[in-house]
Amino acid sequence: MSGVDYIHKVKICHRDLKPENLLLDDHNNIKIVDFGLSNVYKENETLKTACGSPCYAAPEMIAGKKYHGLNSDIWSCGIILYAMTCGYLPFEDPNTSKLYKKILNCDFLIPGFISKPSKDLIKKILNTDPKVRVDIEQIRAHEWYLQAKPAEMEGIVIGKDRVPVLEEFLGKINDCFQTSGISPNCDLNQTVTYIQNNKHNQITSTYYLLLKKKQRETGKDYLFEQVMRDKKRNLYSTSNLNNMTLNTL
Repeated sequence: MSGVDYIHKVKICHRDLKPENLLLDDHNNIKIVDFGLSNVYKENETLKTACGSPCYAAPEMIAGKKYHGLNSDIWSCGIILYAMTCGYLPFEDPNTSKLYKKILNCDFLIPGFISKPSKDLIKKILNTDPKVRVDIEQIRAHEWYLQAKPAEMEGIVIGKDRVPVLEEFLGKINDCFQTSGISPNCDLNQTVTYIQNNKHNQITSTYYLLLKKKQRETGKDYLFEQVMRDKKRNLYSTSNLNNMTLNTL
């Protein structure tokens, strides 16, 4: 839910969510992968292309209607939830036409061994009416979801939120470039600006590689800890990231 919530905050619809596209890292954190069928959209904009794996596709997408990306991704999350709790998919048929008919009619059964809270959440997510289908906040407030207390992050929205820059890694960036014989051709403040604005270049790539290496060695999530500290200091939703320098961190 955190991952789906985040990608839609940055206006990206995945459109192919399924267990095969959910990976685990060394610390068993879920990583959403394979954005080959994803698309970007503007506020309140609808999408129209039907794509993804048929068994996980939302009924409004199958019906050829314009759809809201978040609603369609939530439907796919409902299919994933069903598959993980029941052990098989709710809608299956070798005949594609029959499969689509089952999805459009919401023709599925929940086995008796599934708990009542789980059944209730599955039914609320797998609602063919996207306007009635539960949203992320309603899912997070559901009694089944509240059984666990996961550590969730809102995520950093580039251009709105501060991207943490950890000073101990800044000097190491230049060391890496000098060792490889590559000159980054920028000063310290420029390096900070690149990282804060998530520029896709050698500097930001090196920064995150160094950060990841340190995390593997120590088992600590430095970026997460810095985000939590920044939140306590109310450093988020900064209006002008481009003018930030190292002295403001």
